[in-house]
Amino acid sequence: MTEVQIGLGGLVVLFALIALRMPVGIALIGVSFGGLWYLMGWGIAWGSLGLIPYQFSANWVLSSVPMFLLLGYVCFHAQLTQGLFRAARLWLSSVPGGLAVASIFGTTGFAAVCGSSVACSAAMGRVAVPEMIDQKYNPGLATSTVSIAGTVGALLPPSIIMILYGIIAQQSISKLFLGGIAAGLITVAGYIAVVMIRVKLDPSLAPRTDSRVSLKERMAALWDIWPIMLIMMGIFGGMFAGLFTPTEAGAVGAALSCIVALCKRTLTWSRFRAAIQETLLTTGTLLIIAMGASLLTRFLSLSGAGDYLSSLVLDAGADTVAILLIIVCVYLLLGMFLEPIGAMLLTLPIVLPIIDSAGLSLIWFGVVLTKLLEVGMVTPPVGMNIFVIKSVVGDLVSTSAIFKGVFWFLMMDALVLLLLMGLPDLILFLPERFG
Repeated sequence: MTEVQIGLGGLVVLFALIALRMPVGIALIGVSFGGLWYLMGWGIAWGSLGLIPYQFSANWVLSSVPMFLLLGYVCFHAQLTQGLFRAARLWLSSVPGGLAVASIFGTTGFAAVCGSSVACSAAMGRVAVPEMIDQKYNPGLATSTVSIAGTVGALLPPSIIMILYGIIAQQSISKLFLGGIAAGLITVAGYIAVVMIRVKLDPSLAPRTDSRVSLKERMAALWDIWPIMLIMMGIFGGMFAGLFTPTEAGAVGAALSCIVALCKRTLTWSRFRAAIQETLLTTGTLLIIAMGASLLTRFLSLSGAGDYLSSLVLDAGADTVAILLIIVCVYLLLGMFLEPIGAMLLTLPIVLPIIDSAGLSLIWFGVVLTKLLEVGMVTPPVGMNIFVIKSVVGDLVSTSAIFKGVFWFLMMDALVLLLLMGLPDLILFLPERFG
């Protein structure tokens, strides 16, 4: 058996273990260790198991991940995001489907300080969905809007997915963040268009409210968003002014969120402890998966399987469009069964050489990849955002109704992906100008 065959055999075993529901991180580490042992011997396999995870976790940029996670969890538990939906609701009350549009704006605002689509959906779902249902909104529209809007959390900075991608692909985190801004705003505009078109065609989906909102009430509601606005300005203003790096921005944001929450007197010890516990749990999970991906990269490199697969695709005569379509289909399929970060770290050792050899921008691909991974968060059978919203609303709405409502937004996601892939400058304009 040749070394390439060993590498390919390892990939087959890896996907088989994941199909059997073994945790992605454990499967990555186990297969990579076993492959290195078979190829290089016991001593080198044990040495790699000690050295490679350490080298990865000792990366300074990686320290921003737990800090941005802590920032999001503090904002969530200290209820700093509740004013976003209220302000958006009052200002958009006259718009068709105003509450649904407000939930999209509110979720987008939270995404700008959170970086996690699941956290965005959970936070806004508790506030927006009950109010929409009270106002006789179609339950499928109400829940699907918040579910899909949560996916913007991974596109707008600070995005945990983009940070991890930047580390693996050795790309600038700042440029990825800047590229994600354009993709995120285009996505938000598309989701708002879906809501307004559907409500225009079928007004019964979102009945208009008779209540009139004065300008004084609207201006007063803007005061409720000062906590998030202050944190956003502190993070992005300091980062793009050069006062601190994107890595340091995570720590600045986490500290700023704690200070703002203490000033509002909404951060109790129990809430802070819950934020710390969730940060530690999520960080530990991410690190195990990422370390396993680093080991897999070394295994594929030593076996030659990664280069073999790259050359197989490129030598087949497929043009760039065909290569991208294959990659898109692979990620959409994986997104149906795996959580986004696991799917990304599992495949990057194979996909990155293909993208690089095809002469495509790794910054552009990182943003497109993030969008693809987030689509998987709302596709059956394992749409994580869908089940988060289901847990929030309980028996008020069935899971199938949420999935049906999301279908219309997925059509818009397909259009947005075609736009981002057909016009790369939409993503690359800001990174090339300001990165």
